Amino acid sequence: MAIGVFDSGIGGLSIHHALVDRLPRADLIFLGDQLNMPYGGRPGEEIVALTRAGCETLFDLGCDLVILACNTAAAIALRRLQQTWLPGYRRETGRTVNVLGIIVPTIEAATGMPWSHEREPRDFEAGKAEGLEVLGVYCTPATAASRVYEIEIDKRSADAAVFCEPCPELARMIETGASEADLLAAIRAHTAALTARIGRAPDRAILGCTHYEIIADLFRAALPPGTPLIHQPHATADAIERYLASHPEYDPGSSGLRRFLTTGQPGQQNGLAATFWGGPLRFEAIAPQRTEGLTQA
Repeated sequence: MAIGVFDSGIGGLSIHHALVDRLPRADLIFLGDQLNMPYGGRPGEEIVALTRAGCETLFDLGCDLVILACNTAAAIALRRLQQTWLPGYRRETGRTVNVLGIIVPTIEAATGMPWSHEREPRDFEAGKAEGLEVLGVYCTPATAASRVYEIEIDKRSADAAVFCEPCPELARMIETGASEADLLAAIRAHTAALTARIGRAPDRAILGCTHYEIIADLFRAALPPGTPLIHQPHATADAIERYLASHPEYDPGSSGLRRFLTTGQPGQQNGLAATFWGGPLRFEAIAPQRTEGLTQA
C-alpha cells in the first residue's frame, strides 16, 4: 500500500517532502490538481467535488490513506468527505481507507493542545486583543471565509487571538513561477494589511497554505525579525507518524516508492518547486476524475 498526498497544485510538495524525510521507506504518491488550481476562490461544492475526485484517484492507485495537503480542501471538504462519502466508499469497496487533513496538526502545534481539548469559543475583533498572543494566519480566501483557524484555536486556547489575512493571488503566483521580487512585494502588502487591521504585528504566524511554505524565507523577510512561523509540514509529519503507530491497519509500504502526478501539464515543474525540493521534479500526467459543472478557475 502507499500514502497519498493531494493538493490543488505544487504547494503540497512541502508536506510530501516532510513525510519523505520522516518516513523514508514509505511509499508515497503525490497528486497535484493543477488543471483546476487554485481552489481558494472556488465555491464550496466545487472544492468538495474536486477533493473527492483527487482522493478517489489516489485510492484507485492503491493508497489506503490520503493526506489533504491543501488548507482549502481540508477546511471546506474534509469533514464532508469523512461524514458523507467515506462510509459508503468503504462499504462498496470493502477497503479500510481514510482521509486526513493538515489543519488539525497545525492547530495542535499552534496551541500546544490535543484536538480533543476544547473550551467555550469566543469572538475577537481588531483592537480587542490586548494582553493576548496574536496569531496571524496567511491563507486563501476560502480558508479565511471558513474561519476554521479562529474557531478551532479559540476552542483550545484562552490566551490567543487569531486574525486571518486572505491572499487571493499568492498561490497562483507561486504556481506560475513569479519572480522573487513580485512575490516579496505581494507578501509585504499582505503583512502590512494584517498589521494595520490588528493594530500591531502578529506575535506568531501560520502559513495557512502549503504553497506558502515554499517561499517561507520571503515571509520571514516581510515579517518583523524573529517572528516565529508555525510550519505545517513538520506538524503534519509528526501527526502522521503518530497516526500510523496507533493504526497498524494502514500499511505505508516499505519500498520507498515516489510518484509525482498532475492533472495539468506533465514534465518538469517550475524553478521554485525544484529549488524547494532540492532538485528537478518531473510529473506524470493523470486524467482527473470527472466532475460536472465546474467553473473556470
